[in-house]
Amino acid sequence: MGSVYLVGAGPGDPKLLTLRAAELLAAADFVVYDALVHPAILEHAPERAERQFVGKRGGETSVSQETITSLLVELAGRYEVVVRLKGGDPFVFGRGGEEAEALALAGVRFEVVPGVTAGIAAPAYAGIPVTHRGLASCVTFVTGHEDPTKESSDLDWAHLARVGGTIVFYMGVRRMEENLGRLVAAGRSPDTPAALVEWGTYPRQRTLTATIGTLVGEAERAGVGAPALVIVGDVVTMRERLRWFESRPLFGRRILVTRARAQASGFAAQLEALGAEVIQFPTIRITGPADAEPLRAAVKQVDGYDWVVFTSVNGVERFWREMRSSGRDARSLAGVHLCAIGPATAAALELEGVRADLVPAQFISEAVADALADEVDLTGARILLPRAEVSREALPALLRERGATVDEVAAYRTVPDSREAAELRIQRGPEPAQPGVVGRALAQVGGHRVAIAPHDQLGAVRQRPVEVVQHSPDRARGRADQGAATSRCRRSREQRRVQAFGWKLSQGSCDESPGKPRCRPTMRLRSRSLPGPPAAS
Repeated sequence: MGSVYLVGAGPGDPKLLTLRAAELLAAADFVVYDALVHPAILEHAPERAERQFVGKRGGETSVSQETITSLLVELAGRYEVVVRLKGGDPFVFGRGGEEAEALALAGVRFEVVPGVTAGIAAPAYAGIPVTHRGLASCVTFVTGHEDPTKESSDLDWAHLARVGGTIVFYMGVRRMEENLGRLVAAGRSPDTPAALVEWGTYPRQRTLTATIGTLVGEAERAGVGAPALVIVGDVVTMRERLRWFESRPLFGRRILVTRARAQASGFAAQLEALGAEVIQFPTIRITGPADAEPLRAAVKQVDGYDWVVFTSVNGVERFWREMRSSGRDARSLAGVHLCAIGPATAAALELEGVRADLVPAQFISEAVADALADEVDLTGARILLPRAEVSREALPALLRERGATVDEVAAYRTVPDSREAAELRIQRGPEPAQPGVVGRALAQVGGHRVAIAPHDQLGAVRQRPVEVVQHSPDRARGRADQGAATSRCRRSREQRRVQAFGWKLSQGSCDESPGKPRCRPTMRLRSRSLPGPPAAS
């Protein structure tokens, strides 16, 4: 019989997952997960692991708790590692105690892995410390939705009103008016500061501040819904000074990144650090060539080449995959010179334990051919060019003109990827950021083009986009003067496409000074305003 692990997934932000939780997910054979578990957390589980959704949401038909506990007992008899992934902490209003009790009665081994509970995390992300010297020396966690089958409440409202400090209501939206009314009736002042945090720790987080007496009306006007926490106490007044999470430059922005997932993760991480919610929605994926035999043969004879020219990270990765499959390593490249087009390609080579002999300053065919010709006499040189299955012929043609023998082999191919289309869901977000804010933030993660819109507008982004920022290092060809280079940039394919969609675009300029032959776009935004939700404090 296997073991069941009752694992707290945390409040939502996948980076708040504990190390032990990630470790168990990586070893899981079966994962049973709740509604509020962030999809990125499930990615810690291996592809072989089976998954079962058993989430419960208020007002919706859902799997009963009895069914869930029976399922866990059954799975323990069939799988070695069963992870029961629960939002927040399993033992804080998560009914983890009931599941643990059922497992114990059935003789199933289990372990409880605590998680960061929303009652602490959501207020912290809203800039509200649940305790603070001089304001609150205690905090009380209260369920905002007691068992409806009970004849009377287990809560001592008079005590809650009298004890002071901070009160945090979990699952508090549907019964917020009733709960706050009971608190006032029991003696708590209606002027006590109160806050409502919706989707705490998520990039879509929204926080309303008011008082016990006015919070219900503010929430109705703002259209706040579950999941949300209600916080009552003087600590709410700290929010204006401590609201760190919602002050990040890209907070409330949902950004769609369409690059292949393996290539977009670093860019996505930088955007997330600036507060954005990033949807990795690859429209392409990288796969092996239709015929792998030419690459296989080239790898076996690689020591017979003078140069191997890598044009992309994908080429490096696929080439080395074939090297490992054939039982070879970097020693096979002894005496072979390596050229990497671009610093990212050079970095990929270094990850494989080798360093490029040549990295051309410009990443265009003419510059690469010139750099190789300056480095060595290409007459009679044998050059291997592992690259995409469909590629431009300019580089091999130029190398052959200079006397080299060039063998082109397909190392990979790019194919359309629509596998994740059904998972894209657009939800409402905050008001657009002020013009200039997004541009300044994206300047920190340059080299990419992104489309940015409120959460409910991406489905019609061609019709009513908020703003598009071009921050792309389009390189000017050759040694053309600055004016001609700028003209080419402004007539680039990307700009024509964007302008055809009706977007307003920031313009770039080219710096052709020595050592800096590349386009350097300026970050001037042009935005169109779109209606957003009611303003939240």
